[in-house]
Amino acid sequence: MTTGNDPGIVDPPFIRIEAVFVTESETPSNDGPDSTPQTDASGDGDTGQQKSKPVSANQWMTTDSWAIRPLGLDGSRKLARAAMKVALENKADDALVLDVSGQSAEFDFFVVATGTSRRQLHAISEQIDDVLQKDLGDLRMGIEGYQESSWIVLDYGNVVIHLFDEDTRQYYDLESLWADAKCLRCEDLDLRPDGTEMTPPSE
Repeated sequence: MTTGNDPGIVDPPFIRIEAVFVTESETPSNDGPDSTPQTDASGDGDTGQQKSKPVSANQWMTTDSWAIRPLGLDGSRKLARAAMKVALENKADDALVLDVSGQSAEFDFFVVATGTSRRQLHAISEQIDDVLQKDLGDLRMGIEGYQESSWIVLDYGNVVIHLFDEDTRQYYDLESLWADAKCLRCEDLDLRPDGTEMTPPSE
């Protein structure tokens, strides 16, 4: 389904999208993420809500925490780094990690990357899933947007991977939405632009 604002941009696919951003037509309360009206994440129907671009993430902050962080920040960072490495190895464009742990009660890190084709986006998402499960023992909680392939979201709880096509990434602009988050590039994670280790692990 496309948004009401732009016929060429799809609705957010993420089932927990309310915690990622709120829209201009909605006002969040302090009752938690379930208190906001539901966005039609599946694309199968119309909720009757106006679709619009996100506004500041600071409007979503509350005093309550709904997060369960079994991995701790170090574990979440390790998972995000592994996903970033896969994206780089598969030649994703403008790959980065947003550390949102200081701004969100729900998430620790977002991995954001752009693919140039449906095939590339599928390859990145499938390999991330494989690596995180086999190497780190972390099972994905959910996946959204795979078939449409404009915005694929892999939900690992405290870490969420956002794989965009160029137009959709530019439209939703998560980096500006979470402008207060720390932006980590490959060198900040001891990775080269091709995904290889800057410092090879000791044997």
